Amino acid sequence: MVALIEHDRGVAPDTSFQALTFARSVAEQLGTAVEAVIIGEEAQPLATEAASRGAIKTWLVRHPELTDYGPEAWGDAMAQVTTASGAAAVVAVGTDRGNEVLAHAAAIDDLPFAANVVGVEVAAGPWALERVRWGGSLLERSTLDAPVKVLSVPPHAVPAAEPGNGELGTVEDFAPELDDQAARTRIVERVPAAAGSSLAGAAVVVSGGRGVGSAEGFAALEELAGLLGGAVGCSRVVTNNGWRPHSDQVGQTGKRIAPELYIACGISGAIQHWVGMMAAKRVLAINIDRDAPMVTKADYAVIGDLHTILPAVVSEVRRRKEGATVGGDG
Repeated sequence: MVALIEHDRGVAPDTSFQALTFARSVAEQLGTAVEAVIIGEEAQPLATEAASRGAIKTWLVRHPELTDYGPEAWGDAMAQVTTASGAAAVVAVGTDRGNEVLAHAAAIDDLPFAANVVGVEVAAGPWALERVRWGGSLLERSTLDAPVKVLSVPPHAVPAAEPGNGELGTVEDFAPELDDQAARTRIVERVPAAAGSSLAGAAVVVSGGRGVGSAEGFAALEELAGLLGGAVGCSRVVTNNGWRPHSDQVGQTGKRIAPELYIACGISGAIQHWVGMMAAKRVLAINIDRDAPMVTKADYAVIGDLHTILPAVVSEVRRRKEGATVGGDG
């Protein structure tokens, strides 16, 4: 069984090694081990970490056309590694990139691809699957019948195993055969993101919806996020109105995040938005509507006008931070 370890120029996001955790749970039912697949020239340092997290072997895939991410080239390489390894199943985390790579790999080998799988029961014939559907609002029970099972697991559905002793893991170089067409779609330029905390990795996210009222209204959210060392997010209606860029959007058609604290300001909490932040450890809702879905689902709620509440919260947080600085260790 093989698991794709996603990375960007050698840097693996927090979700990458969740694929190994999920793959190991399936491999235990198969009575086999898990092998990792890492694609790209800059990915070699990740092989040691993959071994420390449970990969008995790591396939290090390198080729002149794999200097940066390209969905077709990565998909073709993944399909070739799957064949070479003789794997019974292939797993990746269901990020945009993970799903894209597996979709290409499955198409090359004429295999079905099951996305958003959260449970697997291995059988001699078709496997029984449990999948998240409709943006997380329901679970589907289905079967998958194929010579090689291709699966993705939703981000944050399982925790990544903590690193351990990777001394037993081996690394095997693999050079796929790629034609010129494989590199026709690739990353050719990167535009630096605006300064500030990454929304995907932030421990605290202060997010605004229609209730913020305007682009200028996000100033208070930015101030609070700055004081808490967090990032600012928003709902889809906010991006539709042009108040914030799409890169700030949380939800089914935006980013899926898992902060320690999610502060929802003026967000009603439709299922499409909830899907994006449902993995948050704690949710605080600030809303004038006590019956809003976000309020009813939140761990904590403040009912009132966010334009009055947020300045008061910002003032109190600043006062406490300044007090802690003045007081020092004494």
